Amino acid sequence: MNKHKFSFRNIPGWAMMLALFGILYLTGLHTEAIGQVQRLLLATGIKKADVPEPASDSVAVAVESSSGASSRAGAGFRMIDLYGKIVAFESLKGKVVFMNIWATWCPPCIAEMPNIQSLYERVGSDKIAFVMLSVDEGGVEKVKKFISKKGFTFPVYLPAGQLPQEFYSNAIPTTFIISPEGKIVAKQEGMAEYDTPEVREFLQSMVKKQ
Repeated sequence: MNKHKFSFRNIPGWAMMLALFGILYLTGLHTEAIGQVQRLLLATGIKKADVPEPASDSVAVAVESSSGASSRAGAGFRMIDLYGKIVAFESLKGKVVFMNIWATWCPPCIAEMPNIQSLYERVGSDKIAFVMLSVDEGGVEKVKKFISKKGFTFPVYLPAGQLPQEFYSNAIPTTFIISPEGKIVAKQEGMAEYDTPEVREFLQSMVKKQ
């Protein structure tokens, strides 16, 4: 009778992949692994964010109030920062706002974050506000731990109440760029590359208009 020695070579490839993903899932590393793969995709430059021409206002979205008059996006919305401080979205009035809605369990969110951090460092200005809005349900401490581990320095918040309707989206991450007048001038659903000349020029062009 022939005796067959065990060899990893005899294990089907699909079984090896299934085992690998099983280990990643059980250890909670699957989100990071998928995020890393998607980060490589962003590095190819094929997922650049779409922004209108700097001189164009045609895509601005005015939010209609119940009275029919236009109002600022995020009016009445409040957020909580990583130190427990309540921040009114309206306190950003007069600034260009780059707002990204994300979560720690979202691989595409994790994939685009280093790029957003790079954009934040490049366009640093008291006239441009970054709002990294986490929709995690684990509370401030969970998000704070995640951000600290990653070493990100952009401002991070959690909703202190229900999201305004104008910030609803069918995808996560979703990014909004809001003008100093409070109008949504760009919206990107899904991950994208933001630290590009086009995005930087678009943000800075709105600052110059003030």
